[in-house]
Amino acid sequence: MPALRAEELAELAENVDLRGRGGAGFPFARKLRAVVKAVARRRTRPVVVVNGTEGEPSCLKDTTLLLRTPHLVVDGALIAAAALDAEQVAIGVTRTDTEESLRRALAERRSVKPPVSVVRLPERFVTGEGSALARGITNGIALPRGGGVRTSDSGVGGAPTLLSNAETYAQLAVAARWGALPYREIGTPEEPGTVLLTIAGSTVVETPTGVPLETVLAACGLDVGQGVLVGGYHGKWLTPGAARSAVVSRQSFQSLGGALGAGAILPLPETTCPLWEVVRISRWMADETAGQCGPCYLGLPDLTASLEDLVRGGGQRALDRVQAGMRAVTGRGACSHPDAAARFVASSLAVFDDDLVAHSYQGGCGRPSQDVLPLPEVESAGTIVVDWTLCEAHGLCTGVLPDVIRLGKDGFPAAGVMPVPAKLLSQAARAVDRCPALALRIQ
Repeated sequence: MPALRAEELAELAENVDLRGRGGAGFPFARKLRAVVKAVARRRTRPVVVVNGTEGEPSCLKDTTLLLRTPHLVVDGALIAAAALDAEQVAIGVTRTDTEESLRRALAERRSVKPPVSVVRLPERFVTGEGSALARGITNGIALPRGGGVRTSDSGVGGAPTLLSNAETYAQLAVAARWGALPYREIGTPEEPGTVLLTIAGSTVVETPTGVPLETVLAACGLDVGQGVLVGGYHGKWLTPGAARSAVVSRQSFQSLGGALGAGAILPLPETTCPLWEVVRISRWMADETAGQCGPCYLGLPDLTASLEDLVRGGGQRALDRVQAGMRAVTGRGACSHPDAAARFVASSLAVFDDDLVAHSYQGGCGRPSQDVLPLPEVESAGTIVVDWTLCEAHGLCTGVLPDVIRLGKDGFPAAGVMPVPAKLLSQAARAVDRCPALALRIQ
């Protein structure tokens, strides 16, 4: 591996416009120099951290890298560690297979300096937030810290910490081996190189920047459908017209109202109801709260409940509550999760405004939710069963158990047998108790 001093590495990162590939797109050179300044100020050795947690179910690119080319990621982290004279490298993961892949790769190396540790953390969405990852590596409590302290100043064990995701370090390794000029021969002059994308939650592709988004989707057997969610569940929707004119780059997506983010690309087919898909994701993001601040713990469930009421035909009052809910959580959380969840909802209502009118005034759009947008699979701990001979469509059950029981247009449950995740068994029991017709049972 090439040996570069810290400023040489920062200049290389600047020359290839290397930015974080985990969501925010922050310039890597600025992160590196911030750590250098913190080290000089505090007279302590830093830590290099690789974020391999990838908690969003629509993203698989970092997982793919860690399973297929773990050495490339480790190379990038060690190049950075050598430049900074780091005390250690820590790689945070949440999956058994990525942990095992990295341990095998490290065992294949004759010697590793500084030492590299692989840290297994809880598989939750917020685990990948920077301060949560640093805390998790330090003491196993992977929760956002809040307070505005940057990890470059105080991260793992309180040390200045260079933190970026797996793809960023892989790209750094490639740039260090090739040099800036060969690296810049691929992609656009403004954003050289390649980018990894996760398409529809299941297919990972590497493409040069500047390739039309529609071409990438077509190569995966997909089209833009009703719209394309770019940047994952912390991202924004592109209309079909915008998606057809987009090319793969941060600049292109931003100019069209989207964001490249972590590279998750989710086209929505014509056959599913977009608004119910949005409710599913909003509910999941509310469930993924760290429970540390009111805007997240209380605000996101309230926002989701208002959104569901709106989609069920709640009209202007429900829309007003949704808008108030988005304002209530924005800019007030301990981390960026509530802001991003509100941004996702706002983008959804703007892009699918025709569907919103249909749900508000015409009884719905006529399409079921096909659960196209990916969410983690949850093992069922039992089922809740409807006795149709007793059910009178009171609808009280869905108020207690909205994640499981959905009502059809006739007011009755949409299904007669519904799996219940273990974490919702107590809610399921309350739903059974609350049914005045005694039409529910758990088995």
